[in-house]
Amino acid sequence: MSTISTARTVLPPSVATKSACEIRADLLARREIALLDVREEAAHAEGHPLFAANLSLSWLELEIYARVPRPKTPIVVFDDGEGLAIQAAARLADLGYSDVKLMEGGIQGWRNAGYELFHDVNAPSKAFGELVESQRHTPSLSAQEVKALIDSGADIAIVDVRRFDEFQTMSIPTATSVPGAELVLRIGALARRPETKIIVNCAGRTRSIIGAQSLINAGIRQPVAALRNGTIGWKLAGQTLDLGQSRRFPAADDKAQIDAAIAARRVADRAGVKRIDLETVERWIDRGESTLYRFDVRTPDEYLAGHLPGFRNVPGGQLVQETDIYASVRGASIVLADDRGVRADMTASWLRQMAWDVFVLDFPANGSFSNTYFTERGEWRAPLPALPRLPEGTLISAERLKEWLDRSNWSQQESRGADVRDVVVLDLAPSPQYARSHIPGSWFALRFRLSEAFYAAAGAGRYVLTSSDGVAARFAYAEANKLVSAPVYMLDGGTAEWARSGGELTSADPKYASRPVDRYKRPYEGTDASTSAMQAYLDWESGLVEQLERDATHGFHVI
Repeated sequence: MSTISTARTVLPPSVATKSACEIRADLLARREIALLDVREEAAHAEGHPLFAANLSLSWLELEIYARVPRPKTPIVVFDDGEGLAIQAAARLADLGYSDVKLMEGGIQGWRNAGYELFHDVNAPSKAFGELVESQRHTPSLSAQEVKALIDSGADIAIVDVRRFDEFQTMSIPTATSVPGAELVLRIGALARRPETKIIVNCAGRTRSIIGAQSLINAGIRQPVAALRNGTIGWKLAGQTLDLGQSRRFPAADDKAQIDAAIAARRVADRAGVKRIDLETVERWIDRGESTLYRFDVRTPDEYLAGHLPGFRNVPGGQLVQETDIYASVRGASIVLADDRGVRADMTASWLRQMAWDVFVLDFPANGSFSNTYFTERGEWRAPLPALPRLPEGTLISAERLKEWLDRSNWSQQESRGADVRDVVVLDLAPSPQYARSHIPGSWFALRFRLSEAFYAAAGAGRYVLTSSDGVAARFAYAEANKLVSAPVYMLDGGTAEWARSGGELTSADPKYASRPVDRYKRPYEGTDASTSAMQAYLDWESGLVEQLERDATHGFHVI
């Protein structure tokens, strides 16, 4: 049986600290700062500063270059005393970041300073949504009122502004999927009569409010209301949701596109959105004096068909909802691209109100810029550090792993079921992905808790690390190899290569060598959320405006 070591990281004397008071001063002055909570998402959701971006130590190398693209960006990392921030600071220095500090005292230091801690995830966006409703008095209808309209056959159009995969999971009866930034562009094809009442819904509150107010801001002629409390409110009212629906927005005709573009531009101008050209963007990037994010806010299908090099696809509604994930440097600037203009203008109008310095990319008015500039095809790929070199013989093929597992299973049967295996597979994929599809018999493991994982899955003669495509596992190899005396191998190409080579995948019999705290279960997710959790979530959202006032670092303004 292998033995396991428990090495601890010691704070390097060269790592400086920054007090909560100094961090708050940076936020108030709108100076660039990446305030990174390097705990797992479940711990982050228990409490964090408003503009803290969650980037767990487990995924640091895979996400940091996209989320903090400028090496000279001031970075402050923190945890709650677990020692994760120390490790993160050392890794960031190795990755080329030159201004990395620890938050003095971690979460407790922030708390001791008397500053606000926000619960849940995407707190800035959700708090902003509540502020919009409180100041603009966005119209809303209860679940019971909407159901009565449906039952009576009223002239209504229900539009669901979540991602399409969320819509497919569960939706309001008769609703159509129109992800948030598409609303102003697409609504004309769904509500052609001026009498049609438009009802906007999401899972909870934020996207419903922003979606409904987007239509109102754009001056559409139909009456608009948000479904109060979204699908959560629908379920709390004891009403039945549809499952597995696939209704999607129709195409917009030429006149609708022109009208939408004029209306969206007017909203963006009111919000103070700026314009920029590609040449200026490229100069900005080359100088590297400040952080500039580049996002293509169209649909994923449009992006795949052709996009600007260097621009990441984040549909506009999700960018407004999850700004902290995609733009983790507070005080940075954002450039948005959209060949029709509507999605970029509406998205930018909201980001500007959230105190971002935001630009919409202007193209030459010759009508052919899509073919001229949108030349890159395929998915966006996150920039990564050089992959760690592995000792010879460490990478094994899917075929070799299958041989090992077959032999290990046979040996276990011969030993009459003893819980001892010749080989154990540890899967470092995100826990929801592992639960949906994993190599039979493999164990879920968290990278920053590998020592615990080796204890839980002890007894193997050898261990094989895998992850979705093998990259996350490769970054974990060096630390894994130090923690256990048994040999550690890597599945070449990860679980994706296993599947491509005909290997079986299953959702049955998941084994957890680490608790799946990498993912915070949203109270509005899935069909099995408890009534008490859903109500507590709504109560929390309703209290965000008061918490924003106490915190006072947000700088939000509502037009």
